[in-house]
Amino acid sequence: MSSHINLIVSILILIIVVAVVIIVYRRQMKKEVISQIIRNQEHLEFNYLLSEIKEMMFQLTTKHFEDFLGSKEIYERELNKRVELKKALKGCSNGSYEDKSYIVDYISDLLKTYLIKEDEINQVLYFTKPRFLSPKDKFDILLHDYFKQYGNEGLTQLVSEEGWDKPQLVEGEEMPVYVITMEQVEKAFFDRRIQLKYEDKIAIISQRIFEKYKGFGVVDKLRDMSIDGVSGGVSGVSVNSSIDQYENIKDYVKFPRNYESVWIFFKGKSIHLPFLSFESERELKRVCQGIYRYNKAGQLSEDVGYKVNEMKDGSRVVVVRPPFSESWAFFVRKFHLKNIELDQLIQDENGSIIISLMQFLMKGGRITAITGSQGSGKTTMLMALIRHIYPTLTLRVQEMAFELNLRKLYPQRNILTFKETESISGQKGLDLQKKTDGAVNILGEIATDEISVLMLQMAQVASLFTVFTHHGKTVGDLILSLRNSLLKCNVFRDEQIAEEQVVKVLDFDIHLAKNYEGKRYIERITEIVPCAKKIGFSKDYQGAVDKVEAFMDTVVEYFERRTSSKSYIEKVVLYYDKGKYCVGEPISEDSIEQMLTMMTGADKDLFIEFLNQTWGDAYAYLYQCS
Repeated sequence: MSSHINLIVSILILIIVVAVVIIVYRRQMKKEVISQIIRNQEHLEFNYLLSEIKEMMFQLTTKHFEDFLGSKEIYERELNKRVELKKALKGCSNGSYEDKSYIVDYISDLLKTYLIKEDEINQVLYFTKPRFLSPKDKFDILLHDYFKQYGNEGLTQLVSEEGWDKPQLVEGEEMPVYVITMEQVEKAFFDRRIQLKYEDKIAIISQRIFEKYKGFGVVDKLRDMSIDGVSGGVSGVSVNSSIDQYENIKDYVKFPRNYESVWIFFKGKSIHLPFLSFESERELKRVCQGIYRYNKAGQLSEDVGYKVNEMKDGSRVVVVRPPFSESWAFFVRKFHLKNIELDQLIQDENGSIIISLMQFLMKGGRITAITGSQGSGKTTMLMALIRHIYPTLTLRVQEMAFELNLRKLYPQRNILTFKETESISGQKGLDLQKKTDGAVNILGEIATDEISVLMLQMAQVASLFTVFTHHGKTVGDLILSLRNSLLKCNVFRDEQIAEEQVVKVLDFDIHLAKNYEGKRYIERITEIVPCAKKIGFSKDYQGAVDKVEAFMDTVVEYFERRTSSKSYIEKVVLYYDKGKYCVGEPISEDSIEQMLTMMTGADKDLFIEFLNQTWGDAYAYLYQCS
């Protein structure tokens, strides 16, 4: 019996010893893994690869190889390769997707040939140990996987599938915000269970190296996606801010820095990606100094604190720096150059009515303002409306930066775009446009008083009609803004006369809106109808007994006309209400008559049919000002 007990005790002791050995061994291995992770977190391995790629690229573009080639044919082939590589290196930082793809593929070939063996690749990033990957690593892997399936629509698909565009409550905020959290990325990553091949891993590492080498840091891949835009440096504590501004040093330390700020603009919503960081002020500054450089945009300096430019793919980029702004920051807005149709933008109930009206406004040559807040879709709507201007008409476009890119959308049309430069003002540009056979003038955005005055000039004498965008919130705000611009530029000194000039020019206002959830819609289409006013005053006072009283009545009438009467009436012809478009007041008879004179015979019949179906006999209603 005792022998059995001794045997059991011996077995238990052996089990305990083995368990202790295993635990100690695992702890030791864990320490070694953690130690290796810490070393990798310092990016020693990555920095080595980055420096080697830089050196190889330098050698490939500068070394002399004439004495090492055996024939003229080989020499010319190598020389052509060098020319192509240098061209791509120059263009990959300007928004050229083709040049960037070429350089990323080149980096991949160098990594596979000279730097990384297949059995070594997991030492750069822990692809096989997901728990050791950072949120950025996991996000990059997710984005790469979706990019393989959906191309540049990959991010859109990822955000939509995961519901990352829904507002949510987060710590420190009392109301829901748009944010993609670290936990959401982790969940999506582990749910998808992505299996990466060697080529996938090389592609991810190559993209990482390109971001630091010639790209735009952590936003480089995001900028390529088919989203509305991306920005950086627009939140967090500036590194230049003083500790004295905070209650205690703990608050100063815990707040994110401005270089830890990445936001995307997705379907009208600004979404924060707090798990992405430029890692240093120096890296954010590098990105800001490189992202606006396309087409020799000039130098960003303390004296010139901002730059507005376009990129090769048509994106608009704005960069700001101290002391003009509190920190370095950039904003990239993307305008997708594809066949934009109105029915893709307007999908609510009765949308066909508002689509038809906008088409007839273009065919009828109406001077039209497209108004709305930032991000409401004004530029996209303008690009879609151009399709419905008769293709026989020549278009002349004035912009602050080339962002409409109408010739890429409509390559068969007669279109030429101008923009202001340091030596050529907007006024000079418009004076030149008058000599370029332009029939329709398009203004990308009215953002200054000078451009407002130029728009009014164009609409009066330089073209058949004009279409432009503006940030006015209401028709009244639009007219007041244009009127005040005339006064500020000393074109008029009398407010009433200036307003009347504006009202005579404007025909319709298409006002776009965006709600908190990011839904875009047309809030209203308003016709601006000038009031017909009597000229002069009654002379009944000549027969009046009390001429002083009659004179005072005339004075009162004069000041009432000057101070209380409006020079126009707003007719809301269509409007949005509770998820559908509704019919409002009929279009004025004068507008209908003028539109019919601009249309072809077939469109005249369609327009009259549209009026009858929408307003019935009321379309002939003649509006009189009271």
